[in-house]
Amino acid sequence: MPTMLIFGLGYSASRLAEYLRSEGWKVLGTRREAADGAIAFDDSDAVLRAIGGATHILSSVPPARDYSDPVLAHYGEAIGSATFQWSGYLSSTGVYGDVGGAWVDESAPIGSGRRKARSDADLRWQQLRGDMRVFRLPGIYGPGRSPLERVRSGKAKRVDVPGQVFSRIHVDDIVSAIVASFDGPSGVYNISDNLPAPQHEVIAHAARLLGIKVPPLLSLKEANLSEAAKDFYNENRRVSNIKAKRLMDWEPQFPDYKAGLQSLMCVD
Repeated sequence: MPTMLIFGLGYSASRLAEYLRSEGWKVLGTRREAADGAIAFDDSDAVLRAIGGATHILSSVPPARDYSDPVLAHYGEAIGSATFQWSGYLSSTGVYGDVGGAWVDESAPIGSGRRKARSDADLRWQQLRGDMRVFRLPGIYGPGRSPLERVRSGKAKRVDVPGQVFSRIHVDDIVSAIVASFDGPSGVYNISDNLPAPQHEVIAHAARLLGIKVPPLLSLKEANLSEAAKDFYNENRRVSNIKAKRLMDWEPQFPDYKAGLQSLMCVD
């Protein structure tokens, strides 16, 4: 039986686990504390047994507050020396930093943006194993976590930064890309949809789908954002997914935010 060990059963990884189990896989996962069948991350004996019994392994754990990668720090040696059919790591397109709205592919330099710790982890996972797949993900949305929820709650703000766009990806397209990579070559892949778009256009479309008044367009100053949120608007890029399409024969089921949000309306 194929067995997937997932470090960090967060939003995207839990969606993958659900899919693989439906396909007959055995899926093990770690959390900070043992719960719902997951292994406690600090239970090294149990984790090492799981590493030894896995055919596939994925880490979705981001760097810690001290900027170190906890999975690599605790289990990197065991993961690097084990025998797997497949290994993967969920990274971020934030590693590219600001490129003034230009398109970036996997050959673009990394480490110049606000995600320095993520860039370091990205490189270390690439170097850990020759069969490693590193998936660089933009803004993730899906059931229960999308602009629709923010609009409904009245917390959505449409921020106008002229010329700025963001890439995004539906969580189920992350799952399909990972599954497609089981039969594809190792390497680094951008997993994004086909249409980078301004944040304010996405919020406006979500409001129109819900039949709610479109929130007003605000300048960055008028939006009164937190410092962390302001940092988000300091970077501007378009993420190319051509490599994943070409080498993994993958296509996003939701090629743009309009298709993705419409599908979520059907779920609701």
